[in-house]
Amino acid sequence: MLAATCETAWTFCLKFMKFSDIKTLTFMNFYKWQGGLPFLLPLIGYILFGLANVYFFSTAIKHIPMAIAFAVWTATTLVFVKVAEVSFLHQRVSWAEVFFILLIMVGILGLKIYAVQAK
Repeated sequence: MLAATCETAWTFCLKFMKFSDIKTLTFMNFYKWQGGLPFLLPLIGYILFGLANVYFFSTAIKHIPMAIAFAVWTATTLVFVKVAEVSFLHQRVSWAEVFFILLIMVGILGLKIYAVQAK
């Protein structure tokens, strides 16, 4: 869950990062809101959340099978991203999206329940 949360934050940092703003970054304005912060904050978040995501996911795959961990991580990230889009960016959600997200969740439960256990 922590890896999926970090992946979601990483995704939104990537969304809000504008490489065209790097031209406005100078030593005198990198700490000002009208200067470099609109570029630096998403970049710093991108780096920190990316590293945390890798750490938490690598920890998870040491305790559960890799395919299950990847499926859960991906699906949970998908749900978190959709919830964040609806909550913070006021995007709409369709019944088709809800249906297919639920299908993904059912697939993960099926993998977890019927996966062959390692000996």
